[in-house]
Amino acid sequence: MIKTIGRYALLTTLAVLLAGCISDQQPAPVDQAGGAGTPQQPTPVQPQQPVPEVPSVPTLPQQQPGPIEHQDQTGQPAPRERHFDWNSAVQPMVGKMLQASGANAGSVLLVDSVNNRTNGSINTGEATGVVRNALANNGKFTLVTEQQLAVAKQQLGLSPQDSLGTRSKAIGIARNVGAQYVLYSSATGNVNAPALQMQLMLVQTGEIIWSGKGAVQQH
Repeated sequence: MIKTIGRYALLTTLAVLLAGCISDQQPAPVDQAGGAGTPQQPTPVQPQQPVPEVPSVPTLPQQQPGPIEHQDQTGQPAPRERHFDWNSAVQPMVGKMLQASGANAGSVLLVDSVNNRTNGSINTGEATGVVRNALANNGKFTLVTEQQLAVAKQQLGLSPQDSLGTRSKAIGIARNVGAQYVLYSSATGNVNAPALQMQLMLVQTGEIIWSGKGAVQQH
């Protein structure tokens, strides 16, 4: 009898324990149906709008580089500047000219600019300066000053830098300044080894009373 009661008590305890475990478990949620026989409407999907992309602003350097300059590759190279020993050619010729018998001492002499008759470019201003320096204290002729020559050119409508160029123009200028003689000079031949030609002319008649020629060497 006692064994029967004990077995019953054990079964009762187990039943209570099982009931407590079942009550602790929560039932899973059940989706509510819209109604019997009514199909469920799908939820419309909203199209996603593309998000505009904002371009990033590049970071500027502290110092902006300057513009790139391209050298002109099509330009012609500058001509090589030549230097000549004019004095070695001028001095001997001036000495011979001063000894010419057809020139009267005490006369006025106009020194024309040296004219370029070569096949290249030369510094005629340098050559003219050498000729004038060689005649600076010649003791026979009085030279027309550069200022007097510039005034005469202005009166004839010529620029101060104008080279007389021709013998007739040189004689016309000489008459304007009251000179009796004019020294006409020109560089001729090859520009790498030119020759200097000098002619002493009588202004009144245009007669050449002395002429000389000398080679000019490069430095």
